[in-house]
Formats: sequence, C-alpha cells, structure tokens
Amino acid sequence: MAGVACARAQPAWALALAAAGLLVSARAAARFVLWLYAAFLRPAKPLRRRYGAWAVVTGATDGIGRALAFRLAAAGLGLVLVGRSADKLVAVSADVRARHPGAQVRTFVLDFAAEGLAAKVGALKEFLRGLDVGVLVNNAGACYPYARYFHEVDEALARNLVRLNVESLTRVTHAVLPGMVERGRGAVVNIGSGASCILPSDPLYTVYAATKEYVDQFSRCLYVEYRSKGIDVQCQVPMYVATKMASIRNPTFFAPSPETYAHAAVRYIGYEPRCTPYWPHALLWLFVSLLPEPVVDRMLLNMFLGVRAKGMAKEARKKTR
Repeated sequence: MAGVACARAQPAWALALAAAGLLVSARAAARFVLWLYAAFLRPAKPLRRRYGAWAVVTGATDGIGRALAFRLAAAGLGLVLVGRSADKLVAVSADVRARHPGAQVRTFVLDFAAEGLAAKVGALKEFLRGLDVGVLVNNAGACYPYARYFHEVDEALARNLVRLNVESLTRVTHAVLPGMVERGRGAVVNIGSGASCILPSDPLYTVYAATKEYVDQFSRCLYVEYRSKGIDVQCQVPMYVATKMASIRNPTFFAPSPETYAHAAVRYIGYEPRCTPYWPHALLWLFVSLLPEPVVDRMLLNMFLGVRAKGMAKEARKKTR
C-alpha cells in the first residue's frame, strides 16, 4: 500500500517526464534494431526483375563507379558504362565480361567537364533509346586536388566542380527519368558525400561540400515526386573511400576499398531515400553527432589545414622539377 501511495504522490510533471523518457528510449531502441537489420540482414532487392534489364553508371572507369559496375553485372544487369576515357572504358568492359561471362556491356564516351554538355547528354539519351534502363547510378564527380581556402579556388576548379557534381547529374537524370516514368519503374542512385549531411561543416572544401548538398536535396525531392510512379530515388552518403579522388591509397576499416563499399551499396538500392551503406561509416556519423559542433568544426579545420600544407608542398615540388 505504501508503494501505491508513493506512486500516487508523484507530481504530474514527473510522470510525464518519465513517460517521455520511456518513449524516447523505445524509439532509439527501435531505430537501432532497424539499423542492424538493414546493415546486416536485409536482403538486396532483385534489381533486374524489379527495375529493368540495364544499368547506366557514370564515372565508371575508376573508384566507386567501376566497383559498382561489377556488382550490378553480378546482379544480372546489362551495363552502359559512361566515362571520359575510351581506353579505360574498353578495359573495364573487358574486365566485366571476363569476370561475368555473358554480361552485356556497352560504353559511351562523355567528358562531363568539357563544353557542350547539354548536347553530349542529349546524344547519351539517344544512345539509350530502346533500352530498358532500370537503374541509373550518378557517380561521376570531382573534388579539390587538396584542401584550400575558398579564395584560393580558381575559376576553372569551381566551374568543374559545379559542372561535374551538379549539372551533369541533373542533366543525365533528366535524360533517363522519362523512360522510367513511361515504364512505371526504375531506381536512381546518386552518390553524395558525408561532407554534405554527416559532418556539420567541411572547411577548406567549401564548394565541393556545397555541390554535394545539392545532390542530397535534389535526391530527396525526386524521391518524394516519383515514389508514387514506381521510381525509387536514393542519395548515398559515404564517408571516406580509398579512391584517387579521396587521395587515399590503402583501404582501412573506416576508409574501405571501392569494392567493399560497392558490395554494401548495392544492397541498399531501392530502400531509404538517404543512406550510409557501409556500416562503419554509420558509426562515424553517430560519433560525430555526439560531439558539439564547434569541437567538430575545429577538429576538421585542423585536419584539413594539414592536408592543405601537404598538398601545397607537393605542388611546389612539381613546379621545381
């Protein structure tokens, strides 16, 4: 009876606070369980049966794009590989066919940084006419050669970043999407960056981070617009991957090889509108979210100032040779 009397004596605000705490804890636990399921147990969607017979991959000759091409071929999709180097495209197509005999592979040479992008993407659209394109992977992109202050970003670099990370993605999506709408199915995967939504800032990579923020918002809006039409749009936001663009040579636990990342990435296609497929990257996201933003900002700035110093020294050595 004393326990009952004590419970009745609790003020209403204390009971409300306890109930709110219980709800928050339950929600956090549910989210954690769902994350575990998605990261380790959830099956990949049958891409060819659900979306269509072909996948278009931009930036397909190196890094994440190349690795994704192999994973998509393994899933039974025909490939249209888009890149700026004809020789590299030939080499990648030969490697895909060698690893996956019978795979259909076509190539299209397109330099997204060159002038006349609208006409070139128009030619790509004609090249794809008649193909059952089920998956589009917008992977082509660019970053700074090394960290630098905004006033040190020259006109050419800024133009290339916007053209590769914003304009090319927009134009290619606009070229491929009508066919998906007509068929009532498709998946668009845009490769974004943790710099746009995981990190509170990306100092010394300002223009790059801003273009990737465009990718994130572009993807989210399309997801809402086209979900009812049978089209799944997704922005993948990896942290560091061991690629030439990231200037990371050797893979680590938190900076996986492109192949390791691609293995995780394909499993997420068609699910969340924004995702971090490689689960250690999600752990980094959690860690960053627990720190005060000013602390993270200072850590990032100090780290990238070191990257800037090394990049400037390397550039100076090249000029003296």
